[in-house]
Order: sequence, then structure tokens, then C-alpha cells
Amino acid sequence: MTGTEPAPAARPAPEPDTGLLAPVRAATPVEAATSDRAWLRAMLDAEAALARAQARLGTVPRRAAETITDVAGTCDLDVRALAVAARETANPVVGLVAAFTAAVAERDADAAEYVHRGSTSQDVLDTGSMLVAARALDLVLADLRRVAAALGALAARHRDTPQAGRTLALHAVPVTFGLKAAGWRHLVLDAIERLARVRHHGLPVSLGGAAGTLAGYLQYAELAAPGGETDHGAYPDRLVDAYAAETGLARPALPWHALRTPVADLAAALAHTAAALGKIAVDVQVLARTEIGEVAEPAPAGRGVSSAMPHKRNPVLATLIRSAALQVPVLAAGLTQCLTTEDERSAGAWHAEWPLLRDCLRLAGGAARTAVELAEGLTVDAARMRANLDLTGSRIVSERLAAVLAPRLGKAAAKRLLTDASTAAEREGRPLADVLAGLPALHGVCEPGEMAALLDPARYTGAAGHLVDRALRRPCSDEKGDFPT
Repeated sequence: MTGTEPAPAARPAPEPDTGLLAPVRAATPVEAATSDRAWLRAMLDAEAALARAQARLGTVPRRAAETITDVAGTCDLDVRALAVAARETANPVVGLVAAFTAAVAERDADAAEYVHRGSTSQDVLDTGSMLVAARALDLVLADLRRVAAALGALAARHRDTPQAGRTLALHAVPVTFGLKAAGWRHLVLDAIERLARVRHHGLPVSLGGAAGTLAGYLQYAELAAPGGETDHGAYPDRLVDAYAAETGLARPALPWHALRTPVADLAAALAHTAAALGKIAVDVQVLARTEIGEVAEPAPAGRGVSSAMPHKRNPVLATLIRSAALQVPVLAAGLTQCLTTEDERSAGAWHAEWPLLRDCLRLAGGAARTAVELAEGLTVDAARMRANLDLTGSRIVSERLAAVLAPRLGKAAAKRLLTDASTAAEREGRPLADVLAGLPALHGVCEPGEMAALLDPARYTGAAGHLVDRALRRPCSDEKGDFPT
């Protein structure tokens, strides 16, 4: 470079991810709970908890652990600087430990000697990730419980509201909206159980040291022991127990640096959650179609407007939820793939997990928060449901007629008669009752008034009411992760 060449232009600092392309999670609590700063806070919490756990066992001075904890809660590290530094080390913990140690040293040089004592980057990042997940899942579970409560109320209110059941996009047989809502609630309760089980039993601390043997922790413990010896069986168990108690996370059976079941299980539960909410969203989109009009989303002023068509009010909430439902299972597959990892720490698979996990948490959490508003504000048009039920002129109950007429005409004859009659009714635009009334084969087969009752779709909803009652007896699992059998 000569003296006449201009200096390279400074790169502008990047703007934070504002959620512009991910509106389902924008401005939701889970977005803040999974931010870069939240992840940094969790890793600092992991460092502080480790010092306290070691202090419990007498291998770190209690005063040093208190100082480390205090600084972890008050220091303001530069997140962007740590991110840039991570390009040189392939993970953010190396730079974090250096910066955090310096911050502790400013307070107490002796205490700084005990930061990250015996630990490794993966212990801190994995434990921090589990803390982030725990905090995010608490938000998601609270929202899902609200969704379940709202859907339960809808199911009870519309227990006997008849509606056209649709299979392969066409009218099949009558159902009730109560049964549909009860089914939605059932899916949400399934999601709650899966997430609660992971939250309370499947998010473990990570404590393995450099290669999963806890050798560094043991070595420092021996240096601190009066006789220079430490029980290699008892001390690791006591340390893991203390660390789990300090963090509120689960206790793993083994170090899991290369045994990624906790992440895969979390991913699976988040994928199920997003997909379950997506089922509700897709159903709402279908039922909200102009030509169906059986339900409508809550619509505060300005929501759902089109940039080109003033008359439109789009189903925004269902659209946002569905977008998450289509993404999370794909991301979760990537996390499951990371189970296939080499050696005692992967060169790439572990690193690939981080953004995938964050997006799964954010999208599932955003979908759950959006589903609260959808479920609590959904408008149901029972009159439109009845009108749609009558669109086929009672052909929707041909199954019932076939069952009733089979013993009187023979099964094959009854089916053939109703197939021909239904085809004629559709072709001629006549009610099925009129066509049947003109068939000589049915003269004297039915009692007076019997055919009219058989042709009423509202009287052919099977065990729907009983099924709703049974579904609503299913409780929501409690916050401690105790599940009904």
C-alpha cells in the first residue's frame, strides 16, 4: 500500500436483528429471552453458579465465589466485541472468560484466579444454553396454558354446535365445532406435557471439563484439599449435584459434550409444539375463507389490511403461527442431525446447534404467544356453520341413510340407490329429500316423518358431545412436570 492510496473504509457496525423477516416472534417476550444479551447473561450465570458450587465443596473460597457472582450480575460486557472475537476461537466463551476475568480482577485480583476454574468452553455455553431454554420454556408454557384454557371454553360453549366435517377438502359427515376445538386443545395439552417434561427433567447442567472426564475440576479440587487427595468418585457427583442446585437445572448421568440428547429432545418438543399450533392455524385459515366464513380472527383496527385491496382483512394471526409451524420442524431436524457428532467435542456440529436452537425457541415461543390472542379472541359463526351444513341438501348424511336402509333393502342395493340419488340431486340442484321421495324403491320402506329426521344433519353428530365431555376432563399438567397417566 502506497502513501497515495486511500485507507480502507471502516465497516459500519451491523444493526441488531429486529425481527423484520420474522414477525411471528417480533416484540414477544421469548425474543428478549433468547437475545444475544440474554445468552451472554446465561453464560455469566453459569460461570457464577460454578464458582458457588465449588465453594459449597470447599474448593473455591466462599468470598471469591461471592465476588464472582456479584460481578457476573453487574458487569456490562461488549456483546459485539465478544461475537467478533469468537471468529478467532470458534466459540464466544473464550473471549467471555477473558473479559469476565478482567472484570473480576478489577474488583478483587485474588477472586479472579477462581473464574472458570477447571472448566471448558462447552460446559459454560451448554449450561448457558440450557438456562436460556429454561427461561424461554417458562414463557412458552404459560402461553400454552392460556391457549388450552381458551380452547376448552370454546369446546364447552360449542359442544353441540353442528358443523360440516371436511375430508380431502370436501364435506364428509357432520361434526361439531366443540369437537374440533376440543381436538385443538388436546394437541396443545400434548405440547404442554412434552415441553414441561423437558423443562423440568431434560435440561441438564454441562460439567465435563476439557474432554468429559472432569479431570480439571478434580485437579483443582486436589490442590485445594488439605491432604492433596480427592475421592475421584464422590467429588464429581457432589460437584454436579451442587452445580445443578445452583442453576436449577437437571443433573445429567454423564457429561454430554458429545451426547446431544438434551438438545435433540428439546428440539423435538419445540417442533411438536409449533406443529400443533400450526394445525389450529390451518383450520382457522380454512374456516375463515370468504366462501366458508365460519370463524373470524380478532380484528383490532389496522390488523390484516392489504396494501392493495381495501376490502380485505387477512387472517394475520393464523398466518404467523403457520409460518412458525413450517419452520421449526425443519430446524429441529438439523438439531437432531447434530446427534451424529465425532470424538469428545465436535468441530462443527456443536457450533451448528446454536442458531438453530435459538430460532426454534423464538419461533415456537412466538407462535404460542400469537395463539393466545387467536384462541381468546376467535369469533364463531354458528349460523354460517348451519348454512354451510345445508349446502349439499342433506347429501352430507348419506352415510347415515345407507346404514339405516341396508337391513331393509340390502347393503349393496342401499348404497347403489343412495349413490344414484346423490348424483341426481347434485346434477339437478335438488334437495336429496325430493329425489328420494320420488323413488318407488323407497315407498313404504320408512315410517312417516322418519326420512325427514334422518336427513337432518344436526341429528347426525355421533358421539361428538360425549367426546367433548371426555376431552375436557383431561387436565393440564402442572408446573412441576407431573403428568396424568
